[in-house]
Amino acid sequence: MPALSDTMEEGTLVAWHKKVGDTVESGELLAEIETDKAVMEFQSFYDGVLLYIGVEEGNAVPVDAVIAVIGEEGEDYKALLGGADQGTSKKETTQDKKEAPKKEEKPSEEVLETVSAPLKKEEGTSNNSSDGRIKASPLAKAMAKEEGIDLSKVKGTGDDGRIVKRDIEEYLKNPQPEEPVAAPATTKVPEPEGDYEDVPVSQMRKVISRRLGESKFSAPHFYLTMEICMDKLMATRKQLKELTDTKISFNDFVVKATAKALKDHKNINASWLGDKIRYYNYVNMGVAVAIDEGLVVPVVRNADTKALSQIATEIRDLAGKAKDRKLTPEQMSGNTFTISNLGMFGIDEFTAIINSPDACILAVGAINPKLVMVDGEVKESHFMKVTLSCDHRVVDGASGAKFLQTLKAILEEPMRLII
Repeated sequence: MPALSDTMEEGTLVAWHKKVGDTVESGELLAEIETDKAVMEFQSFYDGVLLYIGVEEGNAVPVDAVIAVIGEEGEDYKALLGGADQGTSKKETTQDKKEAPKKEEKPSEEVLETVSAPLKKEEGTSNNSSDGRIKASPLAKAMAKEEGIDLSKVKGTGDDGRIVKRDIEEYLKNPQPEEPVAAPATTKVPEPEGDYEDVPVSQMRKVISRRLGESKFSAPHFYLTMEICMDKLMATRKQLKELTDTKISFNDFVVKATAKALKDHKNINASWLGDKIRYYNYVNMGVAVAIDEGLVVPVVRNADTKALSQIATEIRDLAGKAKDRKLTPEQMSGNTFTISNLGMFGIDEFTAIINSPDACILAVGAINPKLVMVDGEVKESHFMKVTLSCDHRVVDGASGAKFLQTLKAILEEPMRLII
């Protein structure tokens, strides 16, 4: 399994484009793999014949696990697998279970498998190998899995302390008392009372969950909200519609204005790196895009140097690729600041979780009309609320407030975007 992005830890085989026995050329499409960011095409690095496929479509395996073997026709590849398939498929797992009772209690070394499990020292237990892994026969492993037995609690009586069938049977007759464990912090999910559907978590959703959790609980967030009058910007956008064929959205204006404001507030365009803070002299703007599988953040590079029309075209192109799952890792990395806009969905105001490694993220709400007093008269104006989420390790409240003041000044006088 190749590492198709710098943050990928495992991948899901979406589709094989070759079958066992097919000739494969270097650079030819071999499979499609879902990473933590996108579904990507995987091209073969070698010429030869596809001798072995170790992972069925829909299964996930860690990076560097064996997913296939390419070699010369008729070549013996089994020695390469080390006696155990790293990318065991669902079909093979089921077949192993069915055949398990027919296997010998002490299989040969070629088919012995080891089961990784947290090793717990127990008196008289010697079924662990020198590298800290528990040794068990395939049959014992299958029985333990079926009965929900933790192999670290089973005493092995086979060769070198290996766990075998009789050890599992003995454990079932005399199970060890369970150690008391702390009650889980979350409420137990109630049993469903009607129809429901369980959907496996995608690679993208797993990574979103992990990263946002890390960001929320490692970075001390604080939030600053400001209301911005959008009357002049709405009039400017209307004029631009008549002058150009490029459709420029309010979000495009916000991206450009934010990039311009960041150039005057270097301390906001920054990252926390543990033992140092990195301040960027360029602005790579991450723009959150919602797709069915979750949230992706394509990046508009050097947004501060680009015209409104360039930003509008680039964001539309990146959003289209995001929805088609065609974004490359390069198009989703390198951000120095991120914008999340839910105003288009009618959300008036919200707070966003910082998109690591950025120090801040800007949450943009809807533009709404309200009555205000101007020169003693009541008139209707349009306002938009923005909320800046800040990492307090990098940004102080006053610094964040000054940045929002600059952003407000730019959006309320949109000619600043042209000068």
